[in-house]
Amino acid sequence: MHHFRFDQDELYCEKVPLRRLADQVGTPCYVYSHATLNHHFRVFDEAFSNVPHLTCFAMKANSNLAILNLFGSLGGGVDIVSGGELYRARKAGIPADRIVYSGVGKTIQEIDYALKENILMFNIESDLELEAINQRAGELGTRARIALRVNPDVDPKTHPYISTGLKKNKFGIDIEGALRSYARAMELEHVEVLGVDCHIGSQLTDISPFVDALKRLRILIERLEAMGIPVKYLDLGGGLGIVYDQESPPHPHEYADAILRELEGLSCTLIFEPGRVIVGNAGILLTRVLYTKKSASKDFVIVDAGMNDLLRPSLYGSYHQILPVVKSDREIQVVDVVGPICESGDFLARERGLPMVLPGDCLAVMSAGAYGFTMSSNYNSRPRSSEVLVKDDHYFVVRKRETQEDLVRGEWIPTL
Repeated sequence: MHHFRFDQDELYCEKVPLRRLADQVGTPCYVYSHATLNHHFRVFDEAFSNVPHLTCFAMKANSNLAILNLFGSLGGGVDIVSGGELYRARKAGIPADRIVYSGVGKTIQEIDYALKENILMFNIESDLELEAINQRAGELGTRARIALRVNPDVDPKTHPYISTGLKKNKFGIDIEGALRSYARAMELEHVEVLGVDCHIGSQLTDISPFVDALKRLRILIERLEAMGIPVKYLDLGGGLGIVYDQESPPHPHEYADAILRELEGLSCTLIFEPGRVIVGNAGILLTRVLYTKKSASKDFVIVDAGMNDLLRPSLYGSYHQILPVVKSDREIQVVDVVGPICESGDFLARERGLPMVLPGDCLAVMSAGAYGFTMSSNYNSRPRSSEVLVKDDHYFVVRKRETQEDLVRGEWIPTL
């Protein structure tokens, strides 16, 4: 369910017409629906209301402070993968005891920062990281609460770039190696073992990989308990997919039913790290047509948003539905929708049927709330776009559009 809809041939976000928003805020810009964000978080979180759990939004999907603050107000935490994300989370008011820290490359500075903030838990990705965190906790006179990220070698059946649970992936520790790592962790003076972490990939549209991973994790948990290592938390990561095109992902309640069936009898608190499933369809990228162009073999629609604004189509070949902000009865044309970036890979859609557009028309790139702005860049010295949060008939610019002055902030020309 999302709150982008047509009313008398004009596309709205909640009660705000996107054409008016584009005129007043400018393009390109990201637009998020408060009602959709609120609904999606509640639906996911309430699916696990009968068991102890914590929903930690994967903020790599969308790290805007206003959105993080909303989820925090609903009782959520966050899953972070950098010191910068920790800073953002704390700025957004997320309590430290609702923050888990994942990622394979935590620096000493980031580890120290997280220890000083007293976050809930580190998800450890390697033996050397375990030793480093123990050492830093000792230096700071504290204990680090940890889980080990276990790689169950399960095929998530998703794009290889967002698969994380196979042996060949860089993430986590294989199950046999994890037993040795847990034994070592119990010997360390400055870490406290709290649980097990697992994340197998992103944009999963089938429940069976989750179930396969859980069966293996349950055996691991039983072996750990036999070793005298209690599991207080089981972090099952995220990965639940959304509809971009023709996908049929499971509903969060269907996902929850399968998870809880496999975990029956376990007494640990569950942690979830949903990202895309909450924010993906809660946001769009609003862009304006600059030119149309015909070549010998293709028709192009050139817009003011490019791969620096939304990288997913260029990086993954991802599909995003593109809708005219104002419907028309113009002839359907098959076009490539491309941006202004000086790369042949700069496109938002290829071979896409769209009603004929004219310069000045606005288009909405749908399902852009996840891995949209967070993956944007200043390539070609383009200021990053604004972000707008819509609630009912009001909108709020929750991130100002960057200026050209922002592009050179922090740079200087030395006297040589």
